[in-house]
Amino acid sequence: MMSAANDTLAMSPAAEPSDTAPVTTVATLDPVATAPADAHADTHESTEHAGGEAHAKGLPQFQTEHWAGQIVWLVIIFTILYIAIAKMFAPKLRGVISTRGSTISEDLANARAIRDEAEAQAKMSAEETAAAHAAARKLASDAKAKAAAESAKVQAEEDAKLNALIEDAETSIRASRDKAMAYVEDIATETASVLVEKLTGKAATKTALKAALSKA
Repeated sequence: MMSAANDTLAMSPAAEPSDTAPVTTVATLDPVATAPADAHADTHESTEHAGGEAHAKGLPQFQTEHWAGQIVWLVIIFTILYIAIAKMFAPKLRGVISTRGSTISEDLANARAIRDEAEAQAKMSAEETAAAHAAARKLASDAKAKAAAESAKVQAEEDAKLNALIEDAETSIRASRDKAMAYVEDIATETASVLVEKLTGKAATKTALKAALSKA
């Protein structure tokens, strides 16, 4: 704008120089050059005016004349949110919940199966342990009975041998006693015969001496 004013000043007719006095030319300012300043001033005044009015009335969302539009936009926004949730998020959430429920059900079923199998294994182990204990007790009882029978048999054999030895010893003792008694009888008879012969002067017979000794 300043260049246009300078051009206007340059193009305006000027009086030819004279020897007497110079002629001064006054240029007229272009109205376009002053328009931005006026517009800026008007804009500043309108902004201050609008700010003053807004400050006087308060926030727009609390003004009753704006409630109808706000309600319409709220309905639109909530409708869009409801449709988005119902069509997009809710199916995904239901799918996740269903999958999670199926996984939990499968895990529970597997846990029950494992528990049942463990209980069956424990019951089988208890039965096997009881059977092993019964077999061990039977083996111990059989071994004890067999040992007792063998011991009784050995004891009977040893008793029989001992009884036989005792009987043989008693027989030998009786034989020795009888033999000794026979010798004693002969000695007593001879001794009595000698004594009778010395006392009476007559020899006594063996029959009479044996009869006398047997009576004694």
